[in-house]
Amino acid sequence: MTGNAPVPECTDTPTKSGRGAIAVGSGIFISKLFGFIRERVFAHYFGSSGFADAWWAALRMPNVVRNLLGEGTLSASLIPVYTSFLQEGRDRDAAKFAGASLGILAVLASALSLVGIAIAPVLVGAFFPLWDSETQELTVLLVRILFPMTGLFVISAWALAILNSHRTFFISFVAPVFWNLAMIVSMVAGSIYWNLEGRSLVVALAWGALIGGATTLMVQVPFLLRHVTGMSASLGKGVAGIREAVRNFLPVVSARGIVNVSSWIDMILAGRLLPGALAVMGYAQTLSNLPVSLFGTGVAAAELPELSRMRPQDRTALAERVSESLQRALFFLVPSAIGYLAMGDLIVGALYQTGAFGEAQTLVTWSVLSMYALGIPASASSRVLSSAFYALRDTHTPAKMAYLRVFISVGVGILAMFPADQLGFSTLRLGAAGLAFGSSSGAWVEYVMLRRSLNRSIGQHGVARGLVLRLLLAAALAAMAGVVVQSLLPTWHPALTACVALLPFGLTYVGLTISLGLKIPIRTSRQ
Repeated sequence: MTGNAPVPECTDTPTKSGRGAIAVGSGIFISKLFGFIRERVFAHYFGSSGFADAWWAALRMPNVVRNLLGEGTLSASLIPVYTSFLQEGRDRDAAKFAGASLGILAVLASALSLVGIAIAPVLVGAFFPLWDSETQELTVLLVRILFPMTGLFVISAWALAILNSHRTFFISFVAPVFWNLAMIVSMVAGSIYWNLEGRSLVVALAWGALIGGATTLMVQVPFLLRHVTGMSASLGKGVAGIREAVRNFLPVVSARGIVNVSSWIDMILAGRLLPGALAVMGYAQTLSNLPVSLFGTGVAAAELPELSRMRPQDRTALAERVSESLQRALFFLVPSAIGYLAMGDLIVGALYQTGAFGEAQTLVTWSVLSMYALGIPASASSRVLSSAFYALRDTHTPAKMAYLRVFISVGVGILAMFPADQLGFSTLRLGAAGLAFGSSSGAWVEYVMLRRSLNRSIGQHGVARGLVLRLLLAAALAAMAGVVVQSLLPTWHPALTACVALLPFGLTYVGLTISLGLKIPIRTSRQ
């Protein structure tokens, strides 16, 4: 056990604040790249079949544990406290705090996983009463395999919070590559070497996911050992900082809980639409979550430790840093949203259209993706704003806004889904697009309310309206260039067309932003 000596991470030389966001974004990008490969393999084998519906349902149900005790929750509650110990040179207290939080989380994650395994038949029967007995039975089996996986991801989230506090960003965000690889191998090997298909193949996929979850945690252990020397797990009795972390934790958990309820409501509603709706929603969410993770989570995760090190009374510096973070995120979020709206069919087809995933699935998935795209800038920017509140030790305001977001999302989604389900392509309907529109509506309400509340805490902040308009103009013109090129190309497979048409979209956007004097803000010194 080391003494309370100054910690090197807190006394290093100034660095660019954007470097952490780049490290986070790079890790997420690599992980998401393998995630898309996984989804393409999955779409090839399962398309929008009943097996696909069962998989997406089973993957979401255990996520209650991951959402309640996962990355965002633990980062909000642990990083400000842990970072304050590091900042004050109290590395002994930091090690005790890390061990206590690990012990408490391990007990909670294990208990919730066991409960989930026990009540899996009740959950599936309540959520999907219209499914046939065979699909319900398969979903129960998948849920029971995947619940322990989410428990492992909770411990991975603890590792992420500790590593991020030490400005070690990349490894935690790239670690899920191993999760994706395990699932890819399970599907390909199961099909080619063991001739598995249908039910047997999707069960093999679930076991691969469980193994991948364990591997994701293990690859972070060597990096953790560099920072938590002398740490021992405990249940937190008498450990400094635990009470404050719990006080921070409870509001965030309540917010995560209501978001989880919203996700389950979406599942229940999608389960009452025509078959394939839940699978299509899953494909669309995978794509819509990419820019949110890269440029919302990426920036927010990198900024939380730095904002936590700043003095709350220095309102001007806080407002400036938050504004720069929002601008950095919007530089990428705006073209992402417009690109999905204008060329989403090309992107969906390039990634998924093969085997059991045909043109009808591509068009319906694009429709759902377009509705999610409307809310991408708001959803990702809200994560940056929430990090500012967490750094100020205010976890209650983001929680209240999360409740409001869910209320709007569910209400609008219910009103929109049934009329949208009257439209569609082939046997697939667009009811899931209505649910996606509700999600985007809730995201914008949350963003506006978070901005107003943060104005009262740190003063005026945000991105200038003129800058937003220039970003929109550049992205719209770039999308037009991509659509024109797409229309001039022969009828190729979407993957080949995407390689040619998306390039002018990206190059035009970069060229226009340069000509309009737009740039990504990078702070040259740390506060």
